Amino acid sequence: MPAQQGAVEGVGGNRRNDRRNDDDMLAIDEVAAILRTPKATLRYWRHLGIGPHSFRIGRRVFYRAGDVYTWLDKQAAREHVG
Repeated sequence: MPAQQGAVEGVGGNRRNDRRNDDDMLAIDEVAAILRTPKATLRYWRHLGIGPHSFRIGRRVFYRAGDVYTWLDKQAAREHVG
Protein backbone atom coordinates (compact mmCIF):
# COMPACT_ATOMS: atom_id res chain seq x y z
CA MET A 1 0.00 0.00 0.00
CA PRO A 2 1.53 3.41 -0.91
CA ALA A 3 2.38 5.91 1.81
CA GLN A 4 0.02 8.82 2.30
CA GLN A 5 1.11 11.96 0.59
CA GLY A 6 1.76 14.80 2.99
CA ALA A 7 2.05 12.50 6.00
CA VAL A 8 4.44 13.74 8.65
CA GLU A 9 7.43 11.48 8.97
CA GLY A 10 7.43 9.52 12.21
CA VAL A 11 3.76 10.19 13.05
CA GLY A 12 1.43 7.24 13.24
CA GLY A 13 2.21 3.66 12.36
CA ASN A 14 5.58 2.12 13.04
CA ARG A 15 7.97 5.04 13.27
CA ARG A 16 11.01 2.79 12.79
CA ASN A 17 9.83 2.07 9.23
CA ASP A 18 9.13 5.76 8.56
CA ARG A 19 12.54 7.00 9.69
CA ARG A 20 15.23 8.34 7.47
CA ASN A 21 18.63 6.68 7.34
CA ASP A 22 20.20 7.21 10.79
CA ASP A 23 23.26 8.84 9.19
CA ASP A 24 21.25 11.43 7.23
CA MET A 25 22.20 14.98 8.16
CA LEU A 26 19.27 17.23 9.02
CA ALA A 27 19.24 21.01 9.14
CA ILE A 28 17.61 22.82 12.05
CA ASP A 29 14.46 23.50 9.98
CA GLU A 30 13.98 19.77 9.37
CA VAL A 31 14.52 18.87 13.03
CA ALA A 32 12.10 21.60 14.13
CA ALA A 33 9.48 20.09 11.81
CA ILE A 34 10.08 16.55 13.08
CA LEU A 35 9.91 17.61 16.74
CA ARG A 36 7.17 20.17 16.06
CA THR A 37 9.04 22.82 18.00
CA PRO A 38 10.30 26.29 17.05
CA LYS A 39 13.86 26.68 15.77
CA ALA A 40 14.51 29.07 18.65
CA THR A 41 13.75 26.27 21.12
CA LEU A 42 16.26 24.00 19.37
CA ARG A 43 18.86 26.76 19.56
CA TYR A 44 18.16 27.21 23.29
CA TRP A 45 18.35 23.48 23.95
CA ARG A 46 21.68 23.42 22.07
CA HIS A 47 22.93 26.25 24.29
CA LEU A 48 21.87 24.34 27.43
CA GLY A 49 23.14 21.01 26.09
CA ILE A 50 19.80 19.26 26.63
CA GLY A 51 18.47 18.69 23.10
CA PRO A 52 19.43 16.14 20.48
CA HIS A 53 23.14 15.95 19.68
CA SER A 54 24.13 18.49 17.04
CA PHE A 55 27.32 19.59 15.35
CA ARG A 56 28.60 22.41 13.18
CA ILE A 57 29.96 22.38 9.68
CA GLY A 58 31.22 25.87 9.11
CA ARG A 59 28.53 28.20 10.38
CA ARG A 60 25.64 25.75 9.96
CA VAL A 61 24.27 23.41 12.62
CA PHE A 62 23.30 19.86 11.68
CA TYR A 63 21.79 16.84 13.41
CA ARG A 64 22.04 13.18 12.48
CA ALA A 65 18.59 11.66 12.03
CA GLY A 66 19.47 8.73 14.31
CA ASP A 67 20.48 11.11 17.11
CA VAL A 68 17.22 13.02 16.82
CA TYR A 69 15.06 9.89 16.95
CA THR A 70 17.13 8.37 19.79
CA TRP A 71 16.71 11.58 21.80
CA LEU A 72 12.98 11.64 21.04
CA ASP A 73 12.59 8.00 22.16
CA LYS A 74 14.40 8.78 25.43
CA GLN A 75 12.09 11.73 26.05
CA ALA A 76 9.05 9.55 25.46
CA ALA A 77 10.42 6.85 27.78
CA ARG A 78 10.97 9.43 30.52
CA GLU A 79 7.29 10.39 30.32
CA HIS A 80 6.19 6.78 30.88
CA VAL A 81 8.26 6.40 34.04
CA GLY A 82 6.92 7.76 37.27
